[in-house]
Amino acid sequence: MFYTAIDEPLRFAFLMVEDMSFMSLASATEPLRAANRLLGREAYVWDFCSPEGEAVRASNGVVFPAGRVDMDRAHAVILCGGGRVPPELERPYLAVLRRAARRGLAVGSLSTATHLLARAGLLDGYRCTIHWENRSAFEEDFPEIEISSALYEIDRSRLTCSGGTASMDMMLHIISDRDSVDLARAVANQFHHERIRASSEDQQGGRLQQIGALPQPMQRVIRAMQENMETPLGVEDLARIAGLSARQLERQFGAHLDISPARFYLSLRLERARELLIYTDQPVINIAVAVGFTSASHLSKRFREFFQMRPTDVRKRAQLRRQPEAEQLRIPVSLQRPEPAEADRIGRIGI
Repeated sequence: MFYTAIDEPLRFAFLMVEDMSFMSLASATEPLRAANRLLGREAYVWDFCSPEGEAVRASNGVVFPAGRVDMDRAHAVILCGGGRVPPELERPYLAVLRRAARRGLAVGSLSTATHLLARAGLLDGYRCTIHWENRSAFEEDFPEIEISSALYEIDRSRLTCSGGTASMDMMLHIISDRDSVDLARAVANQFHHERIRASSEDQQGGRLQQIGALPQPMQRVIRAMQENMETPLGVEDLARIAGLSARQLERQFGAHLDISPARFYLSLRLERARELLIYTDQPVINIAVAVGFTSASHLSKRFREFFQMRPTDVRKRAQLRRQPEAEQLRIPVSLQRPEPAEADRIGRIGI
């Protein structure tokens, strides 16, 4: 890895985007601070940066003073994501990342920022990861890039992390490699971080944790559902994958999830549609086709049944969140969360 050959203090430039995840950034920098304190020397250095050196506001409202990335001193530039960067504001970030890569610096991302690394063309031929909620949108936009569900990925000079406390695990991994396992454990103990998670461990967000506890035949069926969104499989096909009869499969889904296989499949497709509406700018008709609907109106009808709001309402809210300084439209109370019956069922299966 690039950092094992560096004899001087390892210097990170954290390139911050507006509305970035405060948790992800803190989880990345605090282990470095603690390592320095325990070592009694400055082994790790970090700078808070933005494209033009302007201050950046985090997701919780904290404003970070910032400077420009010093390409002559930094060893790695890490883009700190959170909220999606509007397309018209991407260019300065892409320029900094590309310049860093041309200079031979390592580049990386926290949380949702992997999307911008890919947009910059810096993940071609590299393995990466992203926050679980954004993975579907990423795969639609960059089908040629190898993406995993891992907590973090360190592939030569590319460091990508799913965000949140996984940022701490990635930094502890680096500390372990550069200094020692004992130091990494001591740093983890400073934060009551019970176990340093390996890069090979999967994220447990969304449905992954619930699915892992289900019987193996059901797990095979759900994986097949996730892999066949654009052309949904029939119940008979799913039953064959499970090695069960259609009736037995219905009973298993009813017993463990209180829902039919067909309804569960539909919920997966609609959840994928929701992610694409939030995290991509694809037209609604394209999203409808990507999740197995023949028209935008068909998607909209099913979407409203499950979420009590239209696809266009979801997209509008996502766009408003990406424009914090703009005048916000008031969202009716009826649109703020799904209503009773169907929403309760969705909640039990992890949407």
